[in-house]
Amino acid sequence: MEKDGLITLPLPRCAKPLSYQASPECAALVREPALIPPVDLRTLTVELVTHPHDSRLWNAYVEHHHYLGHKPLPGAQLRYIVRARGEIIALLGFGAAAWKTQPRDAAIGWSAAQRQRNLALIVNNARFLILPWIRCKNLASRVLALVSRRLADDWYARYAYRPVLLETFVEKPRFTGTCYQAANWQYRVLPVSMQETVFCPC
Repeated sequence: MEKDGLITLPLPRCAKPLSYQASPECAALVREPALIPPVDLRTLTVELVTHPHDSRLWNAYVEHHHYLGHKPLPGAQLRYIVRARGEIIALLGFGAAAWKTQPRDAAIGWSAAQRQRNLALIVNNARFLILPWIRCKNLASRVLALVSRRLADDWYARYAYRPVLLETFVEKPRFTGTCYQAANWQYRVLPVSMQETVFCPC
């Protein structure tokens, strides 16, 4: 509206944040390895990002290989690194839920006041990245299932409350969302949109 000359906004109180740039160390680590061993689903481990080095590494991988790049996650958040035999194969980020989505809100059946009180109990899967050189059948749904099982406990340990629902948005036609369906997430179509909202109990 400001661009159209309809309103005049005050000057920002804070300077615009600098764009993300990976450190040279992290930038070197996130390149495709010369040797890519096969992934054994039985060897998957899920690590909660807590150390500053892992945080920088997570940011760098997402910036280099996720189509949306790296942006700070909103509100309360958790990030995960998934490894197979010690090698990073996937990264996930969870943050605050969308304020309003008609399919989700209709499925829950809450009022505006109830949504305002309880929205913090819903967590949004804002980033999900399988590294582009990794090829393994059923990997994405397996990773989603592993992380979904532990997220409520991890969230409680950090924030002292337990979420009850996970949600995400699948951009069509770029993605089909098959891995979410395979991990038993439920689909709801957003009206007049190129996205579908997907959610599951936490």
